[in-house]
Amino acid sequence: MLKRERQAYIVQQVNLHNKVLSTALSSEIDVSEDTIRRDLQELSEKGKLIKVHGGALSHSFHDITYPSKKVYAQDSKKIIAEKAVKFIKEGMFVLTSGGTTIIELARALPVTLSATFISGSIPAVVEYMHHPNLEVIVIGDKLSKNSKITVGADALARINTLKPDLCFLGINAIHPQHGVTDSDWDVVQLKQAMVETSQKVVCLTISEKINSIQPLHICGLDKIDILITELPNNHPALQPYVAAGITVM
Repeated sequence: MLKRERQAYIVQQVNLHNKVLSTALSSEIDVSEDTIRRDLQELSEKGKLIKVHGGALSHSFHDITYPSKKVYAQDSKKIIAEKAVKFIKEGMFVLTSGGTTIIELARALPVTLSATFISGSIPAVVEYMHHPNLEVIVIGDKLSKNSKITVGADALARINTLKPDLCFLGINAIHPQHGVTDSDWDVVQLKQAMVETSQKVVCLTISEKINSIQPLHICGLDKIDILITELPNNHPALQPYVAAGITVM
């Protein structure tokens, strides 16, 4: 793979998954980690990503102010958000993860909606604060600066005391055989707890993440009630998930 192609692939992966690890990129592209580190440094200097220890972050995921011009596939995420909002009813208790698709969901909420939203995602909480009729519960603990979400034992313990009506998960990868996966250990633990404690689990993802795999397992398809993408529900790529008993939107 030529350098230009390699760096284009890295930028695409950062945009798609918000965060990438140098070790994973090295394995996927079949080059040394030193080569990946040099690529990340060059791309960082060009403003394409944010280089951090062990990998890189996308600008859209890093900025708490969530600037619209930097969000990858924002039009698709807006479509997903509009579909997701229809599942939220008055008075519900709603638990959400972090991620840019979750932010679009927050922005799409009706101004008149009266419900309780629970999250450890700092950018999501900021968006929920803009809705006057929402009660907002912040799950507190150690803050992951990379993911902008609270992580750790206290956060997990708090989640385990909840029984929300709905859980919205912004996910990084989903596959018919491997289920939902991610690359961040702390975030994986949080999402596992969210899945187990919620009465209904709704996964939100752009279609580029369909049929992809990340290193760490969150849950099987049997734990997912609803899968929402920007695609029509009869799209061929979604049929394995329909066959697994998931409501696809």
